[in-house]
Amino acid sequence: MKSSQPIYQYGQGMTEYIIIVALIAVAAIGVYSLLGKTVRNQVSGIAHEVSGQSASQQLNTARSAARRSGTVARQDVTLGNYDESTESGDN
Repeated sequence: MKSSQPIYQYGQGMTEYIIIVALIAVAAIGVYSLLGKTVRNQVSGIAHEVSGQSASQQLNTARSAARRSGTVARQDVTLGNYDESTESGDN
């Protein structure tokens, strides 16, 4: 039994799916580059606390990384100054 849809509509659906997946990937990369260091330090602090050790150093590092990411988030970033602003974030 043949499908009633033309063959090009199948390709159109796949193209739309690829575009959506690419947009989600770009958004995830952006969020991770902004919050990555904070999340890594908090997970490290949790691991230290679970093992019975003090996590104050990791939590302090996570706090300072969160402050830096807030500073980076408030900057006006364009394609012309993207490299400079992301390097100053130190993520």
